[in-house]
Amino acid sequence: MKVNFFQFQIQKISPKLNNSIWRLSLIGIILSIFLIFLYGCQGTIQKHDRVINLSLWQSINPPSNRDVFDKLVNKFNQTHSDIQVKSIFIGQPQLPKILTAVVGNTSPDILSFDPQLTGQFMELGAIRPLEKWLEKLPLKSEISPNLWEGLKLDGHLWSIPLYTGNVGIFYRPKLFQAAGIRQIPKTWEELREVAKKLTIDRNGDNRPEQYGMLLPLGKEEWTVFTWFPFLLSAGGEIVTNNRPNLTNPGAIAALQFWQNLLKDGSATLSSPERGYEEDAFIAGRVAMQLTGPWTYIMKSNVDFNVFPIPANVKPATVSATGNMYLMKTIPEREQAALKFLEYVLSEEFQTEWSIGTGFLPVNIKSAQSQAYQEVLQQKPVLKVFIEQMSVSGSRPIIPGYSRLSDSLGRAIEATMLGASPETALKQAQANLDSIWDSL
Repeated sequence: MKVNFFQFQIQKISPKLNNSIWRLSLIGIILSIFLIFLYGCQGTIQKHDRVINLSLWQSINPPSNRDVFDKLVNKFNQTHSDIQVKSIFIGQPQLPKILTAVVGNTSPDILSFDPQLTGQFMELGAIRPLEKWLEKLPLKSEISPNLWEGLKLDGHLWSIPLYTGNVGIFYRPKLFQAAGIRQIPKTWEELREVAKKLTIDRNGDNRPEQYGMLLPLGKEEWTVFTWFPFLLSAGGEIVTNNRPNLTNPGAIAALQFWQNLLKDGSATLSSPERGYEEDAFIAGRVAMQLTGPWTYIMKSNVDFNVFPIPANVKPATVSATGNMYLMKTIPEREQAALKFLEYVLSEEFQTEWSIGTGFLPVNIKSAQSQAYQEVLQQKPVLKVFIEQMSVSGSRPIIPGYSRLSDSLGRAIEATMLGASPETALKQAQANLDSIWDSL
């Protein structure tokens, strides 16, 4: 319609124009219209370019926790017109996808994953250190100080804590009362005796209907993670001078204690690699279970309570700290991603996240907020985990941790199936020595 209009006007003004002049005039008018249109498009593109769209990969489970996280991401997006974060759930297998993206230079801007992979990401040059940014961050003083140590490697801070928690022992008070147990165990030996009293074989067929405790069977990280409080309580370690050290007395003692519970007949093993499941606890088939405040037990209708990990050489537990990495991209995108990481550490984020998921807040003001204090009144067992934070250790984040964990997990599994703790740990150490010598 516009072309016909211009053609009509030209013909009306100069009816004697020859065809060549007409064509040139028409082309000029069309080009003018096109340039005006292009200028308008360029303005739109430039305006759009002022919004930095960031990708965030996460593997948050269960879905209810993921919903809480995505809701908080949306809050950030609503208050930051210049930055928009897209939360992307990555399913199994997670690590191969991440490593493929890193090698292919297609990694996300922010990654929420496992702090134990820090060493591997660092060696690949995939992540940025954060200590200089943190030193200038006003929020630094609001974050629990002991959380930073578990995220440092080679003098650098490589991630921020998204959440924290630690392992305690959930127990069924009614089963304790029925067994005549009036005090919770505070030492390993007391825990062993309590587990015996809670093991009941009602029909005498040597297959108890109720066991004192559930121990995880398997070689994967959950087994290593829940065994770690006993390692730390015995003064043990698994790394010395950045090398595996599995045959120290503390590691042997911690593994021997777990095996003793099985030899007593007062502990039962989970299904393979399913030590985190709570079905047996909720059904009353086991009276005690190792887990943390994130557990479904917290939302169940059964009677339950929690006590700290009993001590051997010293009180100890292990932290379950989720973290977030700043991936290497370009300065403009990294600066935008840092704004989101600051938001994650804020009182606002941590309060809503902790209340919605059951994890402990990493922000001190959040933990002291009226909203969270009301949650503590409703769920006083959370105080056990808060109090344990002062004696909570962490798993190492050295390069090669995945190999170390796999070998250690195999040693724990072998011991649970009857092998000598010393023999299992020596075999694992020999395997690791050959790997470390080749690195």
